[in-house]
Amino acid sequence: MLHVYKDFFPVLGGIENHVRLLSREQVRRGLEVTVVVANPGGRTVVEDFDGVKVVKSGRLATVASTPLSVSLFAEVRKHKADITHLHFPYPLGELAYLIGKPSPRMIITYHSDIVRQKNLLRFYAPFLQRVLSRADAIIATSPNYVSSSPYLSRFADKCAVIPFGVDLSWLDRPDETKVASIRQRYGSPIVFFVGRFRYYKGLHYLIEAMKSVSATLLLCGSGPQEPELRDQVEREGLEGKVAFLGEVGDAELPNYYHAGDIFAFPACERSEAFGISMVEAMACGLPAVCTELGTGTTFVNQHGVTGLVVPPRDPRALAEALGRLAADETLRRRLATAARERARQEFSQEVMVDRILGLYRRLLAA
Repeated sequence: MLHVYKDFFPVLGGIENHVRLLSREQVRRGLEVTVVVANPGGRTVVEDFDGVKVVKSGRLATVASTPLSVSLFAEVRKHKADITHLHFPYPLGELAYLIGKPSPRMIITYHSDIVRQKNLLRFYAPFLQRVLSRADAIIATSPNYVSSSPYLSRFADKCAVIPFGVDLSWLDRPDETKVASIRQRYGSPIVFFVGRFRYYKGLHYLIEAMKSVSATLLLCGSGPQEPELRDQVEREGLEGKVAFLGEVGDAELPNYYHAGDIFAFPACERSEAFGISMVEAMACGLPAVCTELGTGTTFVNQHGVTGLVVPPRDPRALAEALGRLAADETLRRRLATAARERARQEFSQEVMVDRILGLYRRLLAA
């Protein structure tokens, strides 16, 4: 089994975390797994990660968020496998597969459309069509993305919908003393967000909405948008209603999930394809308020079932939904019960790995 992407742990990110989890669980199921990525440094190194052979090919430079590595082509070519599993978008990895052909079967997990690099997309689109045509199967993370993506919709007949799976076991053990301490410090209700502070997360809309919501917003994480978000909070006089927690480690994060009352996920661009942190929050019993982007966010969070859905880039609608949940404890509890059940039935790592291994077996049998 060969996975190809641009980065691997300790680089952190949604796709990086997914590749790490999937490859590790496949080894535990008895597969021989190699992951080929680009190394942040200039030389090629080989590492063992919980039984996964990780080949980090020397990097020359990074252009438009794409690591450039000449040696990656040779590494992909020489690591023969029954199936190569590409993780899109990474143009260099896809090209390395087409040139090297390291396996008779190829699967590609389509994590997200290319949204921001529109100039690059004009040149890349024909190549993307070729890669998707060559794939034996395409894993889409939600039916929403298959129907709304201008690229996936053309290959709907070879798409298999397999949502991201999350390790939920570590979320079940909060420190109740610390949960109570968080609640005492910030009061109730608490609106919680965790993630990178990037342009497509829509956090400036969330902060704008908090002006008319009777709750405290806790922002967990960091990122390039943090300075302007802090300026916005100060400018709007919201220091008493919005708190920046910084990076919170895995040991402490469950305490904040369990202390919260509502999870906010105000993404504003299709770059947000799913919402792993929303799955984690739902597993901890938090109803979610998210936006309708035509992506997996509203596949994860179902309107009126596990939370509420509002239009993107609309602070007023966001405030109304948050205010409704903040004021209605009975509604919050009903949605929370359904959210917890959906997260554990549909989005656990065990369910995801079972589904992906089933797809592998069907392709090899064919």
